[in-house]
Amino acid sequence: MSGVHSIGSWLPQRAALTPGRVALEFAGEQVTYQELLSRSRSRAAAFSAAGLRHGDRVAVLAQNCPEQVEVFFACAMAGLVLVPLNWRLRATELAYQLRDSGASLLLYGESYAELAGDALAECEGELEAEPLVAQETLETDWTAPGVEDDDPLLIIYTSGTTGHPKGAVLSHANTFWTNLSLDLTANVDSSDIVLQILPQSHVGGWNVQPLLAWWKGAKVVLEPGFDAGRVLRIIEEKRVTTMMGVPTNYLLMAAHEDFATADLSSLRQLVVGGAPMPVALLDQWLARGVIVLQGYGLSEAAPNVLCVPSEYAKEKLGSAGRPYMHVEVALRRLGGEEADSRDGPLVFLREAGSGELLVRGPNVFVGYWGNPEATARTLRDGWLLTGDVAERDDDGFYWIRGRIKEMYISGGENVYPAEVAEVISGHPLVLQAAVVGVPHPRWGETGYAFVVLKARSALSAEELDAYCRSRLATFKVPGHYSFVPELPYLSSGKLDMRGLGETALSRVGDGSGSKG
Repeated sequence: MSGVHSIGSWLPQRAALTPGRVALEFAGEQVTYQELLSRSRSRAAAFSAAGLRHGDRVAVLAQNCPEQVEVFFACAMAGLVLVPLNWRLRATELAYQLRDSGASLLLYGESYAELAGDALAECEGELEAEPLVAQETLETDWTAPGVEDDDPLLIIYTSGTTGHPKGAVLSHANTFWTNLSLDLTANVDSSDIVLQILPQSHVGGWNVQPLLAWWKGAKVVLEPGFDAGRVLRIIEEKRVTTMMGVPTNYLLMAAHEDFATADLSSLRQLVVGGAPMPVALLDQWLARGVIVLQGYGLSEAAPNVLCVPSEYAKEKLGSAGRPYMHVEVALRRLGGEEADSRDGPLVFLREAGSGELLVRGPNVFVGYWGNPEATARTLRDGWLLTGDVAERDDDGFYWIRGRIKEMYISGGENVYPAEVAEVISGHPLVLQAAVVGVPHPRWGETGYAFVVLKARSALSAEELDAYCRSRLATFKVPGHYSFVPELPYLSSGKLDMRGLGETALSRVGDGSGSKG
């Protein structure tokens, strides 16, 4: 008998309730719940006939598409593990993930046949590969095997900002609980039209609204990628009610020429994650009458951890929120050498203040695939050590200040780059900003700010420095400013902080930068 939290039961039960309701729309095609179930069952039967067995891994290299949704539910029903791969990666990077996961089958989209071939050429062992094409619905007597709550469902590879990426293993139970907690805080109902733009290689492409929508019987409008102007048109034409994105998505939409006139009246909420959203950007969306639910999560928590309930959206502007239902968080006290170590004692901060954010609950991942050492460093005494620094206020709301490893010390004081970047982004002429730490001969370290100005804007380093000095403690004011046309991003949509750090170090070394 399957576990009570098995995700493989969701689609059959939903199709039995509302078979004719539209489950997803893609490129003008609408797929009902019954059609999605029939196709998914046919894929599961085909996997079984091909010799795939409980626990085997199925990798997919494709942009968002209905076929990948079918593969997900086929894996969920058959006890297989889906490994969604990021099509933005190089062949060598993909080959590493295929080898690391021990995938038995690679399904690739037509556009990525050459990339898949190059990755396969670097792999060893038996690995079958097939194009990901439309599934013919077949009459089959295939019977789903027993799938338990703790069985792996997804292996999501982290961004890999340090060394090789690690495969975060999410179980059926992890996925069940994170969707339940999401629904209890930022709910989706059967009347919603959910726009999915996040890539299905990202945990948010599954567990932040799409799976919840299919559990609840809503419709998902699936997009293969992100284009700001197109998304604004889709919201208007399809009467989209909710969507999830990273700050970059909403920044590009707000900067688009159609933003001011686009009909956003159908939107009841936007969910944002992946990084803190600048307050100035939140204000732009609020001015259009759209509630933005800032949140915080990470792949290892499947990913939902914190969210700002809608009634606090304006009052706690910029906060990452309070814990979701069924999620427990705490702050680990950091000081001295502990700021650079994951091995120090778990000393908890009981009052308001700053520390490393820790997470505990049924949403926390099983561990890293085939990497017990990394798992042991990340899971301690039942807690997930996130590596993120957060500040808790007296009301129990959390504010993400940055990564521990990104923190720098200036004149003996801890400085969190995200806090400084937030202030810089508040300047009316600034579009985006990012800050990293670099060596300083007197203070040990100082900030190096990369600044993207709004179109047709002019701002000097001296003017921006004066702005910062009026809003930040002196030790937090950057020592260098560099105006750049754009910021670099990882394939996950997060800022490439390591790349920025390397650039800053080289510029400080050769004396470049707008301010010494």
